[in-house]
Order: sequence, then structure tokens, then C-alpha cells
Amino acid sequence: MSIFCLLWLPLFYLFWRSVSPAGESGYGGVWALLLGSVAAIFQFFYGAFIKPGGFGFSRWLSGCVDLVVAPVLLPLLVYLVMALFRLNSGTLDFTGFALLWIIPMGALRAVNWGAQGDPVLLVLVPLLWTAIAAGLPFLGGIILRGPWLARIPAVLAGLALPLLAATAYWAFFRQDHRLGLPLLALSLIPLGVGCAQGAWNNRR
Repeated sequence: MSIFCLLWLPLFYLFWRSVSPAGESGYGGVWALLLGSVAAIFQFFYGAFIKPGGFGFSRWLSGCVDLVVAPVLLPLLVYLVMALFRLNSGTLDFTGFALLWIIPMGALRAVNWGAQGDPVLLVLVPLLWTAIAAGLPFLGGIILRGPWLARIPAVLAGLALPLLAATAYWAFFRQDHRLGLPLLALSLIPLGVGCAQGAWNNRR
């Protein structure tokens, strides 16, 4: 499971580059790896911002802030600022930037969590990172360029996706698989549709 946590993100990034029409420039990629390494090292030594007390709200909040949501939202927000100030050249690729950013974090987490052997941390959390990193930009594209009838559902889905991912982590941590599995499936839907759409467009 440590191998999965270590290799999943780099392998999925290569897969994403093969199905995505957006070609991220080397400039943005270098910044993603550098800033992601700094963020991963800082969190590794600083530790958790939220101290979870058990299975309740503090555990869910810790999933949002420390484990699942915030580590992926941060690179997406940084890339948005870079795009607004035109600090990056080439075609925008929010997903590629976010994936590169969290690759160092995945490597450190694989080492840190390896002794525990917990599949929730070593398998589920990287999957949820990927779901957010690819799902939110896909939904954002619908909001900006999609038909009007699809924009409101995309906004609602974009707001719900981070909450679904954090709640899926919380449910699996509580070993409530009947709740966790549907939430995980819902979290992965934008990722799956975005990858399928990219692969279809590349075949045309």
C-alpha cells in the first residue's frame, strides 16, 4: 500500500497528460514541484493543524484541513493567481499543476504512513486527492464554457465535491463502508467523466 501511495500520483499524472489536450509548460511544472516540495516539507515537520479527537467533527475537519481537501485546493488557488497575473505561459492545466504539486506530499506521506499500513491513508486519501485535483477543474470548465443549463449543477457539484471527499474519508475512518462507498463513488464521478471526455476528444 505504501507503493500505491508513492506511485499513484506520478502514474496518474502521466495518464492525465496522455488524455488531456492541455499541454502544461515546463515553467508551471517546475514551480508546481518546487512549491509542492516546500509545502510538503513544511507540513511534515509542522504536523497537523487540526488535532482530531476521535470520530466526530474534529476528525472530519482534520480531513478537510490536513489530509484531503486543503492540500489540493492550495495548488489550485495558487495556479489561479498565476493565471490571473499571467505568471504562467502556455495552455492552462489546473489538474496537471495540482497533481505535480502533491506528488512530493504523496512521497513523504508514503514514508510517514507506511509503518501504519492503513489503507484509508495509503490508498483512499491519494484517490481523493486525485478526485479533487481533476474534478474541480473539470467542473470549472463547465461553469465557464458549458451550456447554461449545465452551469448551475456544475456550481453545486463543485461546492459539494470537497465536502463529499472529506466525508468519505471520515466515513471510512469510522469503518462505515455503507456510507463511505457511495460518497467515494460520487467524489470520483467528475474525475471519471473528465478523463473519458479527454480520451474521447483525443480520438477525434
